[in-house]
Amino acid sequence: MKRDMELVRLILQALEGDQEAKVRSSADYSTQQRAYHVALMIEAGLLIGVTHNNPDGVPEGYFVSRMTWGGHDFLDTMRDDTIWKKAREHVIKPGASWTFDLLKEWAKHEIQQKLGLPVQ
Repeated sequence: MKRDMELVRLILQALEGDQEAKVRSSADYSTQQRAYHVALMIEAGLLIGVTHNNPDGVPEGYFVSRMTWGGHDFLDTMRDDTIWKKAREHVIKPGASWTFDLLKEWAKHEIQQKLGLPVQ
């Protein structure tokens, strides 16, 4: 299964209480897709929770107790729809080679510019 950063963003928004994101993530993605991405987010340190795997080790269910500080930080950088659209076009675009850390640094830089803060 491919990593889908749109789903990552939706899951974080839903956990924070965004009902539209909750509906979209449930309507547009299967439980197995959500479970797989929750597993990735736990590994990345964005969430505290557990996944329930089938006998083949594939996540098919999950329980999230909370977002981590890093999860909140990531959501805060990706909350702005303009920055998110720009990230999808310039960083996450299909065929591009990128890492999660690169995406976080890029987003931090964009927010600093937007706020008029000195860019490091």
